[in-house]
Amino acid sequence: MKKWLMTLTAAAALATAAVAVAKPVRAAETFEPVATLGTSLTTDQKNGTLSTLKGAAGLDTVGELTVTGDTLVKYLNPSGASFTSASGVWSSALVQKTSDGGINVKIVPYNNVNNITTITADQYRNAALTAGVTNANLYITSAVKIDGSGALAGVYAAFAQNGQSLSASQIDAAQSEVNTLSGITAENKDKSGYSDKQLNNAVAGMKKTMATQSNSGEQTLSQNQIGNIVDSQLKQNNLTTIINNNQRTQIINLLVKIQDSGALKSSDFKAQAQKLATSIQDSAKSLFSKLSSLNTEENRNFLQKVWDSIVSFFKAIVDWVGGLFN
Repeated sequence: MKKWLMTLTAAAALATAAVAVAKPVRAAETFEPVATLGTSLTTDQKNGTLSTLKGAAGLDTVGELTVTGDTLVKYLNPSGASFTSASGVWSSALVQKTSDGGINVKIVPYNNVNNITTITADQYRNAALTAGVTNANLYITSAVKIDGSGALAGVYAAFAQNGQSLSASQIDAAQSEVNTLSGITAENKDKSGYSDKQLNNAVAGMKKTMATQSNSGEQTLSQNQIGNIVDSQLKQNNLTTIINNNQRTQIINLLVKIQDSGALKSSDFKAQAQKLATSIQDSAKSLFSKLSSLNTEENRNFLQKVWDSIVSFFKAIVDWVGGLFN
């Protein structure tokens, strides 16, 4: 009997150990931080880029991945880009997976100069969300002036290298998102009351609302329903009078594409979108509070009174001048 009990105890111990070994490992623990380096960088630029990215992330050691023209073709061409195997790549990224905290992006100056000319930090974040990235710190830099597409392709490639390949259809939608939002920002950059943060906050809110209303992708939203979501978020972000009908249609078409990509079906999508919108608001509290405070009935009445006074002033001058010649 004693021998039998000892055998049973040993078996139980082995089973316990097996369960401990089989315990799931969190994604952040299996994802090696990786620097994606543009293939066109000179040796000095490569070293400088690696040092810049590691310094920003506070890391001493990271994996390395070279982003080539073929990488651009694979990840960016499906959305309409026209890269070739011979295309140059300079913009680079460092991808660091985290256990929580949402998607965070920092565009890091290279030798004190921000060389990313087109894609903003919030556009990178929204694109990463659509592509299926969750809880990650992304550091972006470039040794030369460039739009920043190579760094985004590098982010997608970094996940694949770590065994977490992202959905091709979601990456396609993400790239369409970058193209759409950067285009709208370029068209409105000189308009008073507009900022890229407002637009990206609105789009993050749209995606969160879509995920909620579609019950995490279990039902498909109609184009009319998506249009109502767009209008609601544009209003909340004080963009109703700035975003024109053509731009509104572009946003609706983009959201339809995001829905068709299957992004809304992810259980993490809504939570990540909420974290993104909250983070964008937190990073621009003064901007959003200022816009909200200006958009009140009291202020609208005040501005109307000022305008009426101006009109009355010039009318009086016209009447006075007219009287001189009567």
